[in-house]
Amino acid sequence: MMNAQPAGVKHPVQRNRAEFYVLITLVCFGLSVALTRLFLELSGYPQIGNSELHIAHVLWGGLLLFLAVLVLLLFANPWVYSLGAVLGGVGVGLFMDEVGKFITQSNDYFYPWAAPIIYTFFLLTVILYIRVNRRQQHDPRTEMYHALDLLAEVLDRDLEPSEQTQLVGHLNRVVKDSDNPDLSRLSALLLDFVTEHDLRLAPEHPEAWQRVTRWLESIEKRWLNRTQMKWGIAIGIGVLGVISLLQLGVVVRIQQSPDALSKVLLDLISAGQVKGLQGARWFAAYASVQGSIGLLQLASAVLLVTGRERNGISFGYLGLLIELTAANLLAFYFDQFSTIFFAVVQLALLLAVIRYRERFISGPLEPEE
Repeated sequence: MMNAQPAGVKHPVQRNRAEFYVLITLVCFGLSVALTRLFLELSGYPQIGNSELHIAHVLWGGLLLFLAVLVLLLFANPWVYSLGAVLGGVGVGLFMDEVGKFITQSNDYFYPWAAPIIYTFFLLTVILYIRVNRRQQHDPRTEMYHALDLLAEVLDRDLEPSEQTQLVGHLNRVVKDSDNPDLSRLSALLLDFVTEHDLRLAPEHPEAWQRVTRWLESIEKRWLNRTQMKWGIAIGIGVLGVISLLQLGVVVRIQQSPDALSKVLLDLISAGQVKGLQGARWFAAYASVQGSIGLLQLASAVLLVTGRERNGISFGYLGLLIELTAANLLAFYFDQFSTIFFAVVQLALLLAVIRYRERFISGPLEPEE
């Protein structure tokens, strides 16, 4: 009798360096939307076509997405994944930028909810990146997949010493932890091959993002000590807090008198931020949320300046996180894509807060006694 063959394993495996490819897609997505809107604004929204045809940039986005799929299907080289991530990120940005036309009967490119929808999609991609970027314990099967990915560098004569170290680590973990004799035997043979002294290795050549990261780290260590970084964060968060409180001032003016309400409504309508009473109510809700965040940010700045760093960093982190994830959804509704600048500043400050916590504050962020 023939021995029964074990059933095939179909459980998905996260690709080696998946977090890097998602990050490329994320950055290209954000940049393509921002630069497209900026170009259209500066150039007066030109159209490609004639009196009958209009070639919208959603078509270019679809073309790039199709090319990304083709590239990933046709070629097996390691560099293909980076190219596919770039094409996919730019393509989805051009596609999503025209979402207002897809969801309105009038094909309204400037539909107020278009920007919040794009921003929500971007935030979901950020959450995906955070999820993928988590450190995980990999099973032997996943380790073997990653090892086989790195072996492609041998075929391209581009295996660097650091990559050889990673490859050896993957194979060692398979040999140590696998209960599959076939997998253990294969990994042992590959381990012998990649540890041979006559294996040709390429010179170590850090990628562009690694060189930029090291350059930024050297600048940070040379020019940003604890005091300078703390004051920079405090000033930045304090300025954002003042700007947010100014939004709350609009709500206070609305509550003062009917005349003030009329004036504020006229100002908002003339600026194109609201189109009626319902829009004004949403603006009041947005301004109230911004005011609350502003108080939190000012408290953070004061705590940092007065030496209560742990609480100050906690409040600053919370305020920036709420502003980036919740308040900006309404901000994009009213200000469309002019909010991008403030979102970039908020993100930069949030990264600075996280970096400060990593460098100078050990342990979990808990309130000080």
